Amino acid sequence: MKQSKLITAGFFLLTMTAAALGLSGCASTQAQKTESLLSAAGFHTMTPSTAQQRDCYAALPPFKVQRHDFNGKVVYAYADKKAGTVYVGSEKEYQRYNELAQQQQMADEQVHAAEMNRDAVMNWDYWGPPGVW
Repeated sequence: MKQSKLITAGFFLLTMTAAALGLSGCASTQAQKTESLLSAAGFHTMTPSTAQQRDCYAALPPFKVQRHDFNGKVVYAYADKKAGTVYVGSEKEYQRYNELAQQQQMADEQVHAAEMNRDAVMNWDYWGPPGVW
């Protein structure tokens, strides 16, 4: 009986570790997707080089597209605090980014639906085919 409790505890620990690692990867994956979409939409990357640019960069929230008025123009900025760069785009690039993000979301939803359908057809649940456990 002790051995089965030990195996159960080990399995639980392994499952929790895998879940924690999986969740920690989600944030960086989302940032990579966002940065890829920003680049595809025409945003330019810049590295702050002057004191004024570094101050502006430091004030930006990390990994979030922000709207700013700069010398009478609307500018969108996204700070990648890991890489020390900022993605900068105009209203046109921002609209393109939104279009691409919507297309990506629809594609992700279609893939998820297809995976769910495949699993339903195979009659698998979360742990695999019936009778394995």
